[in-house]
Amino acid sequence: MSFVNTLRHWDEAVAYVEKGDVSSALRTFLAIEEKTSKITYNIGCLHLHNDEFDAAEKAFDSSIGKDEHLAVAFFQRGITFYKKEKFEESLLDFQQTFKELRGNQLIDYKPLGLRYKLYACEVLHNIGLLYAKLGKWEKAQENLLTALNLRTEAKFSHIDQALESILKQKLFSLAVIKPGLLFKPNKNYVAELEKKDYLGKAKVLSSIVPADNFSGFAPLQPQVEDVPSTPKAPEVLRALEGEPHTVLYEFIPETKEELAVLPGNIVFVLQRGTDNWASVIFNERRGLVPYNFLEPLDITVASKVVPVAPSNRNEQIPDPPRRRAPSKPTTSNGVSSGCIVKVHFVFTIAICITPGQPYTAMLQMISTKLKLAASALTLSYIKPDSNERVTVDESEMEVLWSCVKNNRLTLWCSASEDRSETRKKMVALYSYKASTPEDLVFSKGDVITVLSKVNEEWFEGECNGKTGIFPSSFVTDQ
Repeated sequence: MSFVNTLRHWDEAVAYVEKGDVSSALRTFLAIEEKTSKITYNIGCLHLHNDEFDAAEKAFDSSIGKDEHLAVAFFQRGITFYKKEKFEESLLDFQQTFKELRGNQLIDYKPLGLRYKLYACEVLHNIGLLYAKLGKWEKAQENLLTALNLRTEAKFSHIDQALESILKQKLFSLAVIKPGLLFKPNKNYVAELEKKDYLGKAKVLSSIVPADNFSGFAPLQPQVEDVPSTPKAPEVLRALEGEPHTVLYEFIPETKEELAVLPGNIVFVLQRGTDNWASVIFNERRGLVPYNFLEPLDITVASKVVPVAPSNRNEQIPDPPRRRAPSKPTTSNGVSSGCIVKVHFVFTIAICITPGQPYTAMLQMISTKLKLAASALTLSYIKPDSNERVTVDESEMEVLWSCVKNNRLTLWCSASEDRSETRKKMVALYSYKASTPEDLVFSKGDVITVLSKVNEEWFEGECNGKTGIFPSSFVTDQ
């Protein structure tokens, strides 16, 4: 069987599974002559779904024989042995699965066509269950504690429940792969199976014959009589997105997010922010432009169709513009009525403030924009001929407003936190080792200050001068 036929049968079998027809999918998979490790893995999963454990074991044996490093095949064969009550063989397969992870917390099989992530913590969960089945409760508890340290997501709460069951010397459920998750063929290869018409079909764009849909070859057609004496006024095409605006003044960008425009340019406004900045498109580029530099432009067909006066061949001078040229609003000092103040915080914002405003008014406007209390904010700026930042207060406002250049001013903002409240203290029941950079490391008996509650299973705390997150099941009230 050729690669194309194998790919076609593989795709058909996966489609049967998605429709719920497992028997047809299994029959299509078995009809493939040259089966890869992924295809034999899929066959084993379908047999396992039908509780045909002997056939599933044989299929997973074949998959592992073709790819001895396919960890998920060892995992599925371990589940098959468990359901056949071959606990020692199942334990060996789960231990081999953990070995094939090679110290990684997970293997994501999505690039290989399987939408599944094999987590090390779930493999250790099953190893702990097998040790419990064999009566080795201490080994089971040791593996489950390691699984808790390797747990990366809060969805694995069943590991906590398993640990509680082990402490009571009770069994728990096996972690399995959801039925129906199979290796799929590469979608780019599958797309090539479809026939493509590279030439396409001709389409009539313009014709002198009314309702002409003929796109082949034909002899010359007679010309239309009674040609109109005046040309048809051209239609103005609208942009695919955005509202058209005319640029009134030249704008020179100061950051890479801003866009340079000149008077007379036509831009298309995508969004207008509350801070008087507009996101526009010009020459297939996107950027920010002050909205008070723009004027809405109506370019609908109806607005552009005007009566055409009889042309005079002797007139060479065009008519003057119909609308009056705008003037840029300025104050008596030559500064624009609205100064654009750029504030660098954790992120950067822009806000329009009238020059000469007092410190309290400016601080209130910025705090409203940032949605933070004004008492927690501190403003600073760089004085002329200096590279150091100076804290802004009422005495600095006159010098601050003198730093306005080209109707722009740059400030820096920082926020202070209130940590005066009392924090809850908790004691560690077990030692916890970090599995990710944000984890908090502590030993059994350490006192931990709880800073916040992430969710029902995770806290954020401080211990030994370090801050991080830790499992709530590892601590108790002091």
